Amino acid sequence: MAVAYIQEFPIDIRSTENYDFVAEKIGDGPFEGLIAHTAGFDDDAGVFRILDVWESKEQAERFLAEHVGPLMTLGPDAFPNPTTAAQPPTRDGFYELHHVVSPARAHAISS
Repeated sequence: MAVAYIQEFPIDIRSTENYDFVAEKIGDGPFEGLIAHTAGFDDDAGVFRILDVWESKEQAERFLAEHVGPLMTLGPDAFPNPTTAAQPPTRDGFYELHHVVSPARAHAISS
């Protein structure tokens, strides 16, 4: 079943330095099961939001464990902006999706 994975970080400094650092280390994929990845500022909510759509929660968890987890174990001082890197997300989790339309994959996924 398709899932969304969401992380939100408070906008303390309007900077993408740490996000860009992680994205550069991880690369653009392709990553098994990733349907879409988005990241951007939601000024109305006061957050920088990362939202991914995955074919399954297991694939997302594997990606996080293999690619993101090792970078997080380096600690805040390894990041360009250690102060904001030390702040945990205010929202971090999964939810199941009822319907996904992905033009890039030319098919729909429904539960």
